[in-house]
Amino acid sequence: MLKEFKAFALRGNVIDMAVGVIIGVAFSGIVNSLVADMLMPPMGLLVGYDFSNLFMTLKSGTVAGPYPTLAEAKKAAAVTLNYGAFINTVVNFLIVAFSMFLLIKGVKSLWVEAPPPSPQATKECAYCLSVVPLKATRCPHCTSGIG
Repeated sequence: MLKEFKAFALRGNVIDMAVGVIIGVAFSGIVNSLVADMLMPPMGLLVGYDFSNLFMTLKSGTVAGPYPTLAEAKKAAAVTLNYGAFINTVVNFLIVAFSMFLLIKGVKSLWVEAPPPSPQATKECAYCLSVVPLKATRCPHCTSGIG
């Protein structure tokens, strides 16, 4: 069983997948910072709200509300519905999804597709009936001359 696990774990595609997950986590940190630190503050200025502080108090905590910020609500142990954090997460997801779309589209454009074979690329040997290239003058199987 240990031998089978070692063969599975050291298979190339498993290692590739692990590297992809690690890079994805690092990329996620970059995108989180981009959204939280670069995109949402100007968006909040345009709309007039700080999205990270959009919340609804469901139950007051040890100190009675209203709470001006989410941090104060959490400090008072209030039960809140944090829809501003949800908006940030949705924007995060959209940016990651769009970035991955662009990355995959770019990689696909680098792949050169082989041209489709022409319909008359081969012919049949009259003696042994094997398939040989159209430009061949001798059959590689029976060595007879092809005219």
